Formats: sequence, C-alpha cells, structure tokens
Amino acid sequence: MRPGRAFAVLARACCAAALFLAGAADAATRAWLDRTQVREGETVTLNIETDQPGVAPDFAPLQRDFTVGRPYRNEGPGRATLVGVRLVPRRSGLLEIPALRVGRELSQPLALQVGDAQQEERGQVFLQTRVDETSPWVQQSVGVTVRLYYATSLLSGELGQPAPDGASLQRVGDDVSGRERIGGREYQFVERRFLLVPERSGPLELPAPRFRGQAAPRCFDDFFGTDRALAADGKAQVLQVRPRPVGVPQPWLPLRGLQLRHLGQPGAARAGEAVEVVVEAKADGAIAAQFPELPVPRVEGAQVFAERAETTERFIDGRPQLTVVRRFAVVPQRAGRLVVPGQSVGWWDTVAGEARTARLPDLELDVAPGAVQARDPAAAVPHAGTAGGGDALPAPTAAVAGGAADVAPWRWLVLLLALLWLATLAWALRLRSRTRHAAPATASAHRAGRPSTAELRRALDAESFGEAVRLLQAMADPPAADLDEVIARLADPAQRDALQAMRRALWAGDGDPSSARVALRAAFRDGPRWAGAAREAAGAPLPPLYPPARGG
Repeated sequence: MRPGRAFAVLARACCAAALFLAGAADAATRAWLDRTQVREGETVTLNIETDQPGVAPDFAPLQRDFTVGRPYRNEGPGRATLVGVRLVPRRSGLLEIPALRVGRELSQPLALQVGDAQQEERGQVFLQTRVDETSPWVQQSVGVTVRLYYATSLLSGELGQPAPDGASLQRVGDDVSGRERIGGREYQFVERRFLLVPERSGPLELPAPRFRGQAAPRCFDDFFGTDRALAADGKAQVLQVRPRPVGVPQPWLPLRGLQLRHLGQPGAARAGEAVEVVVEAKADGAIAAQFPELPVPRVEGAQVFAERAETTERFIDGRPQLTVVRRFAVVPQRAGRLVVPGQSVGWWDTVAGEARTARLPDLELDVAPGAVQARDPAAAVPHAGTAGGGDALPAPTAAVAGGAADVAPWRWLVLLLALLWLATLAWALRLRSRTRHAAPATASAHRAGRPSTAELRRALDAESFGEAVRLLQAMADPPAADLDEVIARLADPAQRDALQAMRRALWAGDGDPSSARVALRAAFRDGPRWAGAAREAAGAPLPPLYPPARGG
C-alpha cells in the first residue's frame, strides 16, 4: 500500500473513532484483535464484547477485504457477551476494520497490518498440517489432517505425528492418496487423519509432523553414490483451548450440531403386540466413544425393550460425523390412546457458545384391542428381550391378569432367559464334544483362537467397521496384516466389493454407510470365503463318508 493511501486510511479510522467516542462515550461495546500484524493467508481473530442482550454484530462490511469465518458466542460473567470471528485477509497492506453495528451501538474501528505471503521452500517432499478448529473447547473432538507431498517415487518411508501434552491423539481411518499441482509442479500426496481431544484449557501445542524415507533408485544412482534419503518436517500448531463454562448441563457434550429424528412412523398398534420405534441421532463433531446412550422412553401403559445402538463414524472435511440408530420395541398393555414421549439430549454448541437441547416430538398411537389378551407382554418381543432386555422399563400401571397376578412379568422373562441359557450351554458342550472327536487335537488348538462367523455377524450388526475388519484379519489363515490384504485374499468378488464400498462410504464420503452396511451383512452372512479355502473345496467337495483305513 502506498504511504499516501495508508495515511488516508489511518486518518479515516481516527475520525470515525473520534465521532464514535463523541456520540457514545458511555457505550459498553468494545472490539479488539488478537494480533495487529499477520501475513497474507494467515488467520486473525476479531473479538467484540457487549452488554446488550440478544444482539449480534453485523460482519457484512468485512467481506470486501476479509474471508469471514463462522462466529462463535460466549456468555461471560454478569451480562457481558463475547462474540468472536476468524478473519483471513484477502490482500496485503494496511487494512481497515470499520466500525461495526452491534445492536444500537457501534464498535471502534481497528487497523491491521498484513504482510506478503511467505513463500515456502518446496523440494522433493514436504508436509502440510490442517486443523479444523484452532480454538476448541475442552474435550471437543478436533480433526487433524497431515498431508505428505512428494515429487519422486518412494521406496520406503515413515510418517509420524507426535501426540501433544494435555490431549489425546489417535489415528482414524485409512490413508488417502491423490495428485495435486502446486507451483507448476506435479506432486503426489498421502493424507493421514487424526482425532485430537484436548483434556485441559489453555494453550496447546501440536508438535510438528515428520517424515523419514528413501526414494526409489534411478539409473546410475548406485554408480555415482547418490544419497536417496528423504526427510521433511512440518510446522507446529498452537491451539487455544477454551474452558468448560460454569453451570453447563451434564454430561458435557461439545458439538457443532446435533439432530434427532424418528425413522418412520409406527403403524397400527394392538394390545399385547410390539411396535417398533426407531430413533436416529446425527452428531457433527463426535465419535461413538464420546456420545451418550440414547435414553429409553418411559411409556405409561406399555413396556419398552431397547436394542443395542448401531453407530456409523465418518470423517468429512477432516471432522468426525457420527450417526447413531437405536430401536425400541413398545408393547401396549391395553387398548386406547398411547403416548410415547420424545427423547431429549443436551449438548453444547461450540459455534454459538451456548447450551442447547435436541428434542423429539411425542408419538401418539391408537391401540386396538388384542385378539387374545396377552398374559406375558414380554413374550411378544423375544428378540428385543434377548438383545437388550436389561433396558426394559416396566410401566407404572402394568398388571398381569388371571390367576398369576402375584407373579410379576419380569420374573417370567428371567425364567425364559435362564432356560434359553441352559439350552445354549448344553448345545455348546455337545458341539464342542463332536468337534473334539471329528478333528485332530492340533487342528482344534489352532482354530480355537480364531473368531467365529457368529462373532463376525454380531460385529457387522452392532459394532464399528474397524471391529469387523479386525475380526476378518484374525479369521484369515495366516492372519492378515491390514484391510488391503484381507480384500486381496478373499475369493468372493461380492465380499471384496462390499468391503471397498464401506471403506469409500466411511472415509471418502462416497456412498451411504447404512446401505453399505446392509450389503456387507448380506455378503458375509455365511462367513468369509478365502481364496485358498476355495481351491481346497474344489478338490474335495464333500468330506469322506468313512475314515480312511490305516496302512492301506
């Protein structure tokens, strides 16, 4: 910026400040920047504090010279409200932040010195780190993306991101590769994602990532003694972690967004027959380990049996996205009007800086009289009792008709579960005995540690995709090292395609995870089909009817 223009900008800023002070000397709205000098492309935070309730600053005048981020809001002590917004300068020079309208008041104008963008040294390899939130709250999930760019073929290498003090850091998903043209040069890149969860407030330094590797040999490299070692170090990131506000509801759940909805409306209901209620929660900025369990509704005049929740984790734009689906079986005990109260989940809005509650509307059902009055409502939903019987909530007005009025319904359920357990135990002991006599002792010992097909089906029904992959790795003979090796050793194309579809839906955002999970269950219903096992089966389609004679 030319000196004359810079002086004019400063003069206008001073005049505006003088007029503002003259007209609103007693105003309680003030503005400040976290720093007054930045480089082009860097971020600066504008903070505005006011004692006016329920007002929001007008950031429209900043659009000309800045890229304006999403503002966040924090209620301070007393009646003070703090609003912050991140700005990225569009050009270099001395930029003016004009007086902004805040309710019935104006903030004071500010000046920001913006230097030229710093040119990075880009050689054969270099690293870039992106953090999706630089001012997170305590225990908020922060997505960290590390990219390794390289312009030469790699023979080997190791990419690492050290964990910071005062926070947990875990790697998530699979690496993503691609190509990008930077500064007129073609680079390949490998992208690795991490999840950072701060454990205390204050400054948090994320150490710089590092890469150490070796380039693939080229012609005459060995002859001339060329050093093929490669090394690159990224830049450390400093995050300002905000403390948990006083008096916020528990459990503490910092999110960018939360939505609850019913998946479909239950159909006709009859007394003594179960109807299914399905609730879906979508959380922006959380993983399954952080999200609380969806509560079981308390329904007057009915019993409720909850199944285990199904969770799906995805990462979009470097940030975790969680989908939770939980099914409830509601058994009306009498005809008439039945109201299923909508559940609610409290959470903290990290963007607006305030506590919120996501609520579902109540469901109203017209219950018709049952054809036969059920004496044991729990028997109408045996699948719900076995899957989540521990979550059953007896209705306050429940009663058992007939001569067994002194026996509570839950006692019948406990007796049924005990009988099922004894039958299962007897079947397992018999199966174990048959297996011991049918196979050699060495083969039995070798296979005992492998997961079963039933375990794999349970993981595909209720666990995460990572748990299902871990079971598939252990089921291979010998065990597979990773998902790519599992896919390569499967003989069934449908199973390979199902695994690839789920991986694309979770980590690349290509497809619907729910549909991919359905296809995965169908493909692995009878267990994995390995390439080696397929060849053995082709040679001997059926086991021999009689054991071979010894010495014959």
